[in-house]
Amino acid sequence: MSTHDTHRAIHAVWRIESARLIAGLARMVRDVGLAEELAQDALVAALERWPASGIPHNPGAWLMATAKRRAIDALRRGRLIDRKHEQIAHEMPPSESPDLEAALDDDVGDDLLRLVFTACHPILSMEARVALTLRLLGGLTTDEIARAFLVPEPTVAQRIVRAKRTLAEANVPFELPRGDDRLERLSSVLQVVYLVFNEGYAATSGDDWMRPALCEEALRLGRILAALTPGEPEVLGLVALMEIQASRARARTGPDGAPILLLEQNRALWDRLLIGRGLAALDRVAALGLAPGPYVLQAQIAACHARALRAEDTDWGRIASLYGELARAAPSPVVELNRAVAVAMALGPAAGLAIADTLTDALAGYHLLPSVRGDLLLKLGRRDEARAELERAASLTKNARERALLLARAAACR
Repeated sequence: MSTHDTHRAIHAVWRIESARLIAGLARMVRDVGLAEELAQDALVAALERWPASGIPHNPGAWLMATAKRRAIDALRRGRLIDRKHEQIAHEMPPSESPDLEAALDDDVGDDLLRLVFTACHPILSMEARVALTLRLLGGLTTDEIARAFLVPEPTVAQRIVRAKRTLAEANVPFELPRGDDRLERLSSVLQVVYLVFNEGYAATSGDDWMRPALCEEALRLGRILAALTPGEPEVLGLVALMEIQASRARARTGPDGAPILLLEQNRALWDRLLIGRGLAALDRVAALGLAPGPYVLQAQIAACHARALRAEDTDWGRIASLYGELARAAPSPVVELNRAVAVAMALGPAAGLAIADTLTDALAGYHLLPSVRGDLLLKLGRRDEARAELERAASLTKNARERALLLARAAACR
């Protein structure tokens, strides 16, 4: 294997193993920033040695062993070893002597879960949570995160540095929160994962309609979280939602990258495997027998679309009803706007427009409100008004592909 191929393989291993590596190290040193540095040291060691010695049979174990040795050295150098020894001695029965090496091993799942909750701590801004999560749990480089969100690389680097410093200065414990605190923090975790997915599914700005890499990363994080918290219905609901939404990826753009709206998509291109995974996750939620939360309700709406083999088979009455439940569970003008669309499909454009018209103040500046109003006005035969609304929507969006689509729809109103 050439040096270039070896380096590519090493970076592939890093993407897979980095979250587990950083999580284990963070439990050891109680500092996310230091844990990432130690993991990066192990990666550098691999880049130096593996081209000559070959990739080990178990590269993840090699990286962990290398990083662990460096962590123990760092603990000793930093005088943290005494506190760690005291902690281990306190946790062990009196008859046992402290064994640092053995005590540093722990359940990988718990470590990953601690890392998720730490990276998404509410003390951080949402932008910082997203950047830190993608860096620590996704293994993305600063440059990759910057390109994904179309922001300068130094901005992302500063967010990550500040986030790690904030966690350290606030002495945020590397542990699983409990009780109400855990539920509050879990909501923050899910919000971060869903934000990453949505940015990939419908990019807010730039020249591309979708950024599939972000969808894939969010799905990977969601699946990890679901495996670590199998009894949390909202985690399963979010995973189900993302699986079903991601199933449409191939049908959402044409050969030239232009957007294709839901009702115009070729449903034969939808990925039935992903749909099956999403529906299976919803079945697991149903087996828990709990009232559906916002992510579960959104997944149920997505499932209604997924089960319709043709657009005309869609159960819009059911979707409108689910949006009503969602509006009660998580009130939001955006949810109301989506409900307006569903009501329009179920009961006619006038009924949907009546709902949309109540949102002009709440959603001022949000491009999808005039987009929806334009569609409904066009169905009512009010072409001039529809064209004006669609042109206004085009002026508000920051995504070039979406702007072109809206302008084309506006031109068709003439």
